[in-house]
Parts: sequence; structure tokens; C-alpha cells
Amino acid sequence: MNFRKHAHIRILIPLGISLLIAFGLSGCGNVGSRTNASKKGFQGPQIVPVSVATVERRDLPVYVTGLGSVNAFNTVAVKSRVDGQLVRVAFREGQEVKKGDLLVVIDPRPYQVALDQAQATLLKDQSQLKNAQLDLQRYNGLVAAGVVSHQQVDTQEALVGQLEGSVHADQAAIENAKLNLTYCHITAPVDGRIGLRLVDTGNMVHANDANPLLVITQLQPIAVIFTLPEDSLPVVAQHMRAGTLRVEAYSRDDRTKLASGNLLTIDNQIDQSTGTGKLKAIFDNREHDLWPNQFVNVRLLLEVRKDSTVVPAAAVQRGPQGTFAYIVKANNTVEVRPVTLALTQGNVTAIAQGIAPGEVVVTDGQDKLQNGSKVAFRNRNLNAETEPHPRAATAVEP
Repeated sequence: MNFRKHAHIRILIPLGISLLIAFGLSGCGNVGSRTNASKKGFQGPQIVPVSVATVERRDLPVYVTGLGSVNAFNTVAVKSRVDGQLVRVAFREGQEVKKGDLLVVIDPRPYQVALDQAQATLLKDQSQLKNAQLDLQRYNGLVAAGVVSHQQVDTQEALVGQLEGSVHADQAAIENAKLNLTYCHITAPVDGRIGLRLVDTGNMVHANDANPLLVITQLQPIAVIFTLPEDSLPVVAQHMRAGTLRVEAYSRDDRTKLASGNLLTIDNQIDQSTGTGKLKAIFDNREHDLWPNQFVNVRLLLEVRKDSTVVPAAAVQRGPQGTFAYIVKANNTVEVRPVTLALTQGNVTAIAQGIAPGEVVVTDGQDKLQNGSKVAFRNRNLNAETEPHPRAATAVEP
């Protein structure tokens, strides 16, 4: 029994050793294959795709922007100053008129009759006055001879004065009748554009009517009232003292330039409820691109900074140490460089220090970069889009 047991042990020991050797060789083979696989997958530093732009040197306009409303330079609600029947409408709706152009005719016949009556009354009173003056002359000659008394002379002088007053009243009545006759022919008080007709021919009109006959709106020139934050007003006032400031009006989508004009004035008070101040600009509006009550986006040009170093605003990053940018070097690796900003104008930033014109900066993909990262360009054109968007003028930094 013992012999058989020892024999089994002698057989199992070599078999176990063989199995251990086999498993060991198999493990080494797996380790070797994993090592080879890892070596095969290693391809060097990772290349990060980025968008870039070239740093430029050019003049940078500095704007402030606000929301404005177009106001007519003059708006006239034309009403009748006399009562009568409307017999003629001499204008077309939407017509451009000049000051003095005939618009409406009210039946002038009643006022012509009134004028004729006033003139006839004047002739009658003038005749009576002339006779009274002659009698006064006779009385003055007879009072010395004692034919008439001084009382008669005084009474005659009073009569002459009374008739002179009547003549003056008649003359005033004639002027009033002529004026009413003139009011029957209504003319344009200002240059402008006529709106829709509000009264038709044949209707009776009155001087105390609430509704006008028509409305004339002066479109050339035209005004724009817009608001700016109260903190911007001192800067605007300072630049106004140096010269006339240019104002540009843009469409509601802030993409289409409608007209250019000049800043006229700043309002004399600030709205406490909004913390803004009102400003008024004047536009020639020769092409009639602006209409009363139209909403526009206004860009007020404060100054133009010459020879500024300009980059897209997206190139500037901010971190615990301040502002910085990724600069692409000649070997297509990036360098983290601190920069000092001069001002930010919409999607454009002017750099005071840290970057030179002609260098290439990363504008997109910075979240995957670090100092020394290898990059590949996603965009072929390296020129920066540094034209300020119409919605610029958000912040002017010192």
C-alpha cells in the first residue's frame, strides 16, 4: 500500500510541474502579446484640430449702441380755421408736398360776401366821416363870430372821432373777411409727405372739429431718439465737445444699415426708472429708409483708434492668472501667452500687449489645448474676421 501511494505521488509531482510550466509559458505569451499590442497602438503626441486667425494691425472704430425710435422732424395735423363745405381736395394720398402748396379748398362764397359787406360799410362810414369833418371846419369858422356855440363845436368834434372809430372798425372787418377768405384755401405749412385723407369732398368742416383734414409728416430731415446707459453719457458728452459725432441706424435684425446722420443733442435729464439717458440724432433720409415710429438699432461712433492690434474676441481666454491666448508657433505647437486688452468691441478685441501683428492665434478648440500641444488647422483662411458686428459697442475698456 505504501509503495503504491508513493508511486502515485511520484507520478503526480512531475505532472503538476509540467502543468505549471505550461500555464507559465501561456501567461508569458499573453503578456508579450499585450506589450506588443500597446507598442503597436502608441502613435506619439495627440494632434488637436483648432480654428485659427491671423493677428492684424488696423484702425478700429469704437461704438456705443442703443435702441431707438424714428420721429418725424415735424408732424402737422392740418385743420380748417373756418366753417364751410369742402369743395376741393387738391392732393393725393402719399404725395410729397412743398410749403405753400394748395391742399384743400373750402367754399369761399360766404366769406366773399362778408368781405363785400365790410367794404360797403367802410364806404358808408367814410362818407359820413368826411361830412362831419367839413361841418367841424365850418363850426370852427363860425364860433369866432358867435354864430355857433363852443358846445356845438365840441359835439361835432366828438362825432368826427366817433366816425373815425367806425372807419377803423370797418377796415378791421375787411381784414378779417380777407383772412377768412384766405383760410378757405388751405396750403401746406411745411415740406413733407401727406398721409391718408381723413375727410372727403362735400363734407362740412368746422374750425372746432377734433379730427384733422390730413396729416403732413416731414421725412427730410428726420430724427431718431435713442437711449444709452447713464454711465456712457459722460464719455459721449466729452467726445461731443471735440466735434460732431456720427450716428448710424440699422434695421431691427441689426444687419442692414439704413442711414447715417449726426448726433444733435443729449437730453437734460436721466430716466431714473431705467438708468438711461435720451439722445437725438438727425438724418437726411434722402432715400426714405427711415419712417416715423420705426424701431432701429443705433450705433454712435465715438472715435477711431489708429493702428490697433486686433484679434477675434474668441481668441482671448480668461484664467486665474488673467487673460491669455494660444499662439501657434512655426512647428504647429501652441504657446500660452498672457495678453493685456485695450478694448472689446463686439466680436473684436484690441490687444495692448502680448501679441504682435502677423502671429496666429487659436480661436476655437482651446478647451483641449495646453502649453506645447500639437495642432492641426480646421480652417484654411488664416485672416481674422475683425470687422465689428453691428451689435458692437458693448463695453469700452480703459
